[in-house]
Amino acid sequence: MPWAILDTNTYVDKWDGVLPPSRFDEIEKTFIIRHSSVVLSELRRGAQTPAEHRLVESLFNLAKVQWAPLADDWWRAGDVVRRVGARQHWDPHRKRAFQNDTLIALTARRHGATVVTSDRDDFQHLRRELGVPILFV
Repeated sequence: MPWAILDTNTYVDKWDGVLPPSRFDEIEKTFIIRHSSVVLSELRRGAQTPAEHRLVESLFNLAKVQWAPLADDWWRAGDVVRRVGARQHWDPHRKRAFQNDTLIALTARRHGATVVTSDRDDFQHLRRELGVPILFV
């Protein structure tokens, strides 16, 4: 069974009811889900209410296996962000926002995993640039 990393927006869409439960069940049946330390950090940063904090804490505690970017992933991410940002004429803020998605994609690629996301804008660039498999939901 193939591996997948769920992008931050996939969890948020599930929790907000945007991603239908049947679609999430299909993802869980298709992939072995591995948790990205980058995604867990983004979820924690974005949690606003006590209920959201508990939900993210629960996910973190369930995430016995976490995949984290290595030093080489950080090094490569800088180059990818620079090149894509230059082609797209992004300002420094937009480039910083793209960095985490790049780290998620590089981590997935290193493990031979698919990224599951609804962020077509960023991950179409990353699919072209890195050849990482992406499942858009």
